[in-house]
Amino acid sequence: MSSSCTLLDVVNVKRYTDYCSSRRTSRLGDAEHTKSLKGVKDPDFLALGLGGTNLMAMLWAVAMGRRTVGVEMRGEPFLGVHWNIREDLYHQLGLIDQLMLERYGEEGIPRRDDGAILSLADCFYSSKTTGSNIRPEEIIDGYDTDHHIVGTIHHVEFIDDRYKNGRPQRVITELPPPLPPLFPDPSKIRSNMEDVLDGPSTFQASAFSIQAPLRRYLEKIERMDFAADRMPRVRVFANHRAVQEGSDGLIRQSDGRVQVRIEEIMEMDYKGTLKRIRMPGSDIIDIGVPKLFSIAEGAHSYDAERLGFAQYDVKVDHRDCQGSRVAQADYVAALMELLVDGRLRRRIASHFGPDGSESWLRQIAVGHEDDTEVAWVLVEVPDYMTFCPVEAGLVASDTCKETPQYFAAHQMLLYDFYMEQAALVLGMKEHELRKVEMVYGPKLFTLVERMGKDARVARNGVVAGDTFGNGHFMTSGGAMAGMIGHSSRFLSHFEAQNEGVDPETSIRNLADQIKKDTEAWLKVSATEFTQAIPINFGAERGLKIAAASEISKDARASAMGKGRRERKGLLPLDASDWRRLFLRNGIVYTKNLPSLSRFHPDVLKMQNEATAILEVRARL
Repeated sequence: MSSSCTLLDVVNVKRYTDYCSSRRTSRLGDAEHTKSLKGVKDPDFLALGLGGTNLMAMLWAVAMGRRTVGVEMRGEPFLGVHWNIREDLYHQLGLIDQLMLERYGEEGIPRRDDGAILSLADCFYSSKTTGSNIRPEEIIDGYDTDHHIVGTIHHVEFIDDRYKNGRPQRVITELPPPLPPLFPDPSKIRSNMEDVLDGPSTFQASAFSIQAPLRRYLEKIERMDFAADRMPRVRVFANHRAVQEGSDGLIRQSDGRVQVRIEEIMEMDYKGTLKRIRMPGSDIIDIGVPKLFSIAEGAHSYDAERLGFAQYDVKVDHRDCQGSRVAQADYVAALMELLVDGRLRRRIASHFGPDGSESWLRQIAVGHEDDTEVAWVLVEVPDYMTFCPVEAGLVASDTCKETPQYFAAHQMLLYDFYMEQAALVLGMKEHELRKVEMVYGPKLFTLVERMGKDARVARNGVVAGDTFGNGHFMTSGGAMAGMIGHSSRFLSHFEAQNEGVDPETSIRNLADQIKKDTEAWLKVSATEFTQAIPINFGAERGLKIAAASEISKDARASAMGKGRRERKGLLPLDASDWRRLFLRNGIVYTKNLPSLSRFHPDVLKMQNEATAILEVRARL
């Protein structure tokens, strides 16, 4: 402040400072626990990233009597993708309910707004309630007592449209849907991830619908502990992250442990790009040195990288005489508003490139029981396709890729391809599908099998979930490996601690088990890149599909790659796009999907062409 400032200037500065302070307090809210740092320093367990893996890990920690802190920079659960869920997750939630009751009694368990005990398993699924178009918050708070969150699967279908002996062949296999368990049974929790992933999917739900009850359960514990004026078992910091400047956020100690300091952030759309900056006027929060921390922030984690962690492409020998290579594929995804219902439908079809070489394209349609607003459809892109507007003759060869004209033409090519292929897996007429409202997409993304070398990044820290490794997207195996596999390894760690195992040995074993689960996931998912049989139907069902099509389950598709490399230069992939909904106006398709034709699409096409020729000849 300069020496020429008047008293009025000083008063105005003071008023402005008080105003900023009051606004900051207002933003944090009136509840004591939003401002207090009670229970924050040196927790037993710190979760950086509150996706499914770390939310489950926090629940296991609390159930085992540990003091936990969770940090999430993206605010509330948001991921709208739909998961195909193995029943082990239901049994695990039942075990958490049981452990919480045994340790804390009814007075220490969160309750719904109507006073009833909040059961994670009952929110997830119950044989006494039904699945439908639901609002998770109403179920969690007890205002909706008629529904549970997940949908059950009523239709399991596999369409095999591969050519056989040079001719189009269609084989439709309808499998009996898996029967959901009547009640949670901890004895049915499988410890081998390969067995879990080889089993069939039993439930379906959006990712945020699964994450919401886990998050709310933890937040309710935090509030009830503050209301009872006791040391909080849980602290949750939304819209926070480890301090980004230099090494101020993750500070490695002389003994190899890491101290963590976090900052509040705000998100903004800055010229079309999602930006996160430190909240002006906010203070850094020192978490201290946790006994154990876990970084599970998605496939690309800056925090993990700062601690020296890196993922590497996983090469797999697919036994197709092409040697070991990176398992990868490109897909286009969209969320449409039509009634796929409780259905898990997969399709594989022969596709022929310009040179006549055959490849196999995979597609999936996933819905939600009795919900007209959930139709996730993913279609694979053949390697030779680039969606290049210049090659398609839609723009001049000297058109800059940064221009709206170029991008619009690219989007049109992508949309046309998607509509054509999505109609085939849905069994709908393409012109009818184009009328349906699209909430998200079509979005091009790449699947690549990647994994780190060691899940341990500090003497007191590990990485987990997709941060450690990821495989094929279509099977929800990554979510299951993280939520069912990795998270349960934290339970084993806390149990080992209770039995007197030293932390060094226990954390080392935790990291090894995380890697083992991911290796099982990548082993199972590798077949999705070249083989025909989907893994989330279950191994036994896969044999039935192979027998019906009379094509060996070990048969492999051909592989290319040139087009995929060129596509990467056209449209960079950005994980934040999952949070950017783009509404393409249309109708909500409330009718059941049409019955699948027993004829291969190419056969119907040839029949239509022959009919058209006969009609022309008749007119002549």
